[in-house]
Amino acid sequence: MKEKIRGFEHVSKENREYGKKGKLPTRSTSASAGYDFYSPIQFKIHRGETKLVFTNVKAFMREKEYLQLSIRSSLALKRNLILVNSPGIVDADYYNNPDNEGNIGIMLRNIGQRPVEIKEGERIAQGIFQTYFIADEDYNDEEREGGFGSTGNK
Repeated sequence: MKEKIRGFEHVSKENREYGKKGKLPTRSTSASAGYDFYSPIQFKIHRGETKLVFTNVKAFMREKEYLQLSIRSSLALKRNLILVNSPGIVDADYYNNPDNEGNIGIMLRNIGQRPVEIKEGERIAQGIFQTYFIADEDYNDEEREGGFGSTGNK
């Protein structure tokens, strides 16, 4: 069996929000850098509202890699949605964490004047795998203890 390097999986039934699997992220073309994330549910975001949507998907990657999440440009331009924590960062140790197994959440905010409806299966964000570097003399050996938004909460 081939070694898993980086990719996506569904979270287990116990860690799914909304009870649905959802669709695994895909690239639209062979030259696309980003993997499109899909909404597992239909929902509406009112003017000024923020909505956290869990995708029921987790990402695995190598050490010293992360998944960077960004809004799809069409949602920003045509529907006035932004990613609240743009860019979103999914650390390698978020995968299979004890709180939610690594279920990736997308935080959308409506900065427009009208409500925006998102359909089930609609592309809501994109993710790009990235490599990072560590500064000299950095010997941090702390381990993740929680799920979404848990790093640095000690």
